[in-house]
Amino acid sequence: MKKIILDNQLRLLLVPEETARTTTVLVLVGAGSKYETKAINGISHFLEHMLFKGTKKRPTPLAVSSTLDRIGGSYNAFTDREYTGYYAKVRPEHLDLAVDWVSDIFLHSLLEPLAIDREKGVILEELHMYLDTPMQYISELWERLLYGDQPAGWDIIGTEKTILGVNHDKLADYYQHHYSSQNVVIGVAGNLGEVTKVQKMITNYFRDINTQKPQGKEAVKEEQSGPQSLIQFKKTDQTHLSLGVRAYSLHDDRRWAQSILGVILGGNMSSRLFTLIREKNGLAYYVQSYAQTYTDTGYLTTQAGIANQKVKLATRLILEEYQKIAREGITEQELQEAKEYLKGSLALSLESSDSLASFYIRQELLGPEVLTPEMIAQKIDAVSQEEVNRLAKDLFTKSRLNLALIGPYHQGDFDAILKLK
Repeated sequence: MKKIILDNQLRLLLVPEETARTTTVLVLVGAGSKYETKAINGISHFLEHMLFKGTKKRPTPLAVSSTLDRIGGSYNAFTDREYTGYYAKVRPEHLDLAVDWVSDIFLHSLLEPLAIDREKGVILEELHMYLDTPMQYISELWERLLYGDQPAGWDIIGTEKTILGVNHDKLADYYQHHYSSQNVVIGVAGNLGEVTKVQKMITNYFRDINTQKPQGKEAVKEEQSGPQSLIQFKKTDQTHLSLGVRAYSLHDDRRWAQSILGVILGGNMSSRLFTLIREKNGLAYYVQSYAQTYTDTGYLTTQAGIANQKVKLATRLILEEYQKIAREGITEQELQEAKEYLKGSLALSLESSDSLASFYIRQELLGPEVLTPEMIAQKIDAVSQEEVNRLAKDLFTKSRLNLALIGPYHQGDFDAILKLK
């Protein structure tokens, strides 16, 4: 991996992989829903949509999409809490076209009022889709419970009111204050050919990028003294829950032990909770635990879809497993198997050029440092059994415990269970 800082302060990461059969161009901007105010909640996601609706060079959505469709390219965009990304993945001989296309939508989108009004209907239907898909929406509800009425706790997509309130001026203002060379990382990964030629290509196509200082995000506030719950009543055939604890951020060295703990609890089909909830008790089709790390916060949670009449039993079993691992710790065998699982999963995830680009660029954008897969493996291997046991005792306490739930229940229905000793 080679990092280059261009004259306009744009960061370029080149990740050559000679055996790759594709090349990916990924542009990541450090602006997501955490960078919004309440009045424009969802604008990061709305702007992502609008960058596909036409540019001066490609004035219609069809002109934008057909450019890469004609060569069998893959392209898309995504919005998260702390970043928004745009990418194109093509055969190596079409790299120039991919860079031209990505730079065009990123720098020269028209943001036409009529297109904005049309897109409101599209995004409202996307919102309705999420609301009607509890398995997906439970993650949004979980973060709303943790962070409340601040950017970290608002839905990434926004609300019906804020979506309808978007206009050209709001989008242009947000773009101007966040889409800056100082806040953007470009990655080109896969079969690159001549590296110096790629560097010149990026320099040329992105020469007009805005260079003003970008606006930052609001610091996340976390306060909790006892178990909390957020129940969203919905008439469903299955209840979806997220039960977990506040944990540590991307900038905390305990994140490696945190990841291992998540794997042991519910990271794969031989994990404790998958075995307990699905295999031994037949309570769920899906059950998974994972650790999430942001730049300023983190958490470890277990999610599952449970039959309505059995959700309290499943909740008790998950809580009891949390208490057990905090009390008794993990075994040396569990530790070693979780380490191998994490290293193996990382290796498998980096086989494609788009994954390779994302792996390095996210680290460069969010920090605290850019690690190679080998360096990450060393970090994982360095975690001791004692560290994981100490972390489990630290995390699984009542003062960190939270339950988000979507199903035919009401607020307060799980208070007694959350106080379980």
